[in-house]
Amino acid sequence: MTRTIIKTDDAPAAIGTYSQAVKCGNTVYLSGQIPLDPKTMELVNGTIEDEIHQVFSNLRAVAIASGGTLADVAKLNVFLTDLAHFPKVNEIMIKYFPTPFPARAAIGVASLPKGARVEADAILVLPE
Repeated sequence: MTRTIIKTDDAPAAIGTYSQAVKCGNTVYLSGQIPLDPKTMELVNGTIEDEIHQVFSNLRAVAIASGGTLADVAKLNVFLTDLAHFPKVNEIMIKYFPTPFPARAAIGVASLPKGARVEADAILVLPE
């Protein structure tokens, strides 16, 4: 099976030893995205809603670069430094993901890179 590394300038560049995504066959593994502006590589300063929107926008950009969309997400993991923000994730997620929604986990964590309050990663399964 061929592994293809996915890279796009429409999402933040990797800030460590990882790729934005790796495609294996028709499955794409998207690395975690925090609310970095891809143009400035700075954390979006604003509300938790602003951060959530940026995270989903970044995931969408990597999904598109892989040949898919967020409609192809089979599994989504959301990491939050405060699980009280989970209702906001649900509210905003509807604007990015069509039904039926992907399988999902919400995980409370002590901290995230660069002081972000939210991060998400995903697994896409592209049509054959």
